[in-house]
Amino acid sequence: MVLKRLKHFIKSFTLWELLKGLRLTGRVLFDKKSTIQFPDETTPQSARFRGVHALRRYENGEERCIACKLCEAVCPALAITIDSDQREDGSRRTTRYDIDLFKCIYCGMCEESCPVDAIVETGIANYHFEERGENIMTKEKLLAIGDRYEKQIAADRKQDAPYR
Repeated sequence: MVLKRLKHFIKSFTLWELLKGLRLTGRVLFDKKSTIQFPDETTPQSARFRGVHALRRYENGEERCIACKLCEAVCPALAITIDSDQREDGSRRTTRYDIDLFKCIYCGMCEESCPVDAIVETGIANYHFEERGENIMTKEKLLAIGDRYEKQIAADRKQDAPYR
């Protein structure tokens, strides 16, 4: 018991834990650093990464969504809200297509359930919100993202074709 107390006293007097920590610091001090300079450099992205959502259009400019509401039904987070209306030609189209990105868990089930490949999750990871309510992606915002990045989305879909 006395020997144990003496050992504890010597370790506390010589700051043994501090010396162990400094030894570890000295060991990794000259290792290669893994820091990246974010806006200029990016980390590699997985092919299965799911970023911000987008609604796609056909080549003739008509939106692909047929208002089947499968994505709304399959969404485990209940983040998707769809309202639809019937057109004069008898086809259904959405009048409202909202995704709450704060609720969304980016599982990809909406994308998988879509029979016409209308809703997709892009590889875009850099997006932010500055105002309250910007987290709600409306139909217009989703179509704008789809129009802006259609070439990238189409290339990603073509690359993933063997897995679909």
